[in-house]
Amino acid sequence: MSLFIAILSILLISFTVLSLIKNDYWIFRIFDYPRLQKFALSLVCLALLVYFFESAALWYWLLIGAMTLNVIYLFSLIVPFTFLGKKQVHRATKHIADQSLSIMIANVFQDNKNSKGCLSEIHKNDPDIVLLLETNSRWEKETAELDSKYPFSVKAAQENTYGMLLYSKLELKDASIDYLVEKDIPSIHSIVILKNGQEVQLYCVHPTPPAPQENIRSTERDKELLLVADKAKASTLPVIVIGDLNDVAWSYTTELFLKMSGLLDPRRGRGFFNSFHAHYPVLRFPLDHAFISTDFKLKEIRRLYNFDSDHFPIFISLQYEAAAVHQQEGLEADADDVELAEEKKAKE
Repeated sequence: MSLFIAILSILLISFTVLSLIKNDYWIFRIFDYPRLQKFALSLVCLALLVYFFESAALWYWLLIGAMTLNVIYLFSLIVPFTFLGKKQVHRATKHIADQSLSIMIANVFQDNKNSKGCLSEIHKNDPDIVLLLETNSRWEKETAELDSKYPFSVKAAQENTYGMLLYSKLELKDASIDYLVEKDIPSIHSIVILKNGQEVQLYCVHPTPPAPQENIRSTERDKELLLVADKAKASTLPVIVIGDLNDVAWSYTTELFLKMSGLLDPRRGRGFFNSFHAHYPVLRFPLDHAFISTDFKLKEIRRLYNFDSDHFPIFISLQYEAAAVHQQEGLEADADDVELAEEKKAKE
């Protein structure tokens, strides 16, 4: 038993060290994902080490010390997404209907046949904007009834699990389908016009993950996110970035995206809102995101019911308030962050 605990402890410490190495290959980046799981296991292992081991050997105390540091480090990464963390986005204190919008983000899982369940969830929550990811021509056909309720749409259905369908009750302006990094990975860019006439820049993204069956590196994902970050930073309009980013909220690449874009994460100080994997409770990560500029406040954010996809949908309701820019602030990029971002964008 003692040997098993020691080996597991060493493995957990190794997984943390691997995630600290800022290499693009998947074997390093994949360990960014299960930090909540690593924290829980590390806490258990630390308790078992203290309980079971009775030794004065130097290696034992070194292992205890290393596991303690591991627990503290992992806790520091996830605590911003708990009630103990500082809220980046303030809650709207009064309802202003013509300055508000609600969004539903749903990775439907392309092979999922339960389109009726998806439509039911949309109708039940009645968002102003719906982004459906992993949508092919079959999904486009089976969700066509949304056109009657959502008169504005941008459709980029594809058969490679990276199609996306955007439906909106609010007017869309200057909409485009762009392929920022990979020729078969689309993103949707559009201006959304709120009921009071205020224009909002919307970016919908779904880059590929660092995984052996997808991309062996995170290069393409990181590059696409940072290119969108540049667009968000340069925009003179309020900005919303939504989608399945195939990156967790606490990774250094997501933090780099927030620093370079100036956007805020409404989950900070509120919860994880884990969206994947819907069928395995112990293997869940926050992969589906909504990042917003400092002139938005939060009305509501929640995870919706699953309709046989491997992702839970995410629902978020926002309110534009120009004065909010003086009340909220994002993460600041330093010289090292800028250098790293430029290096990532330059990679091929």
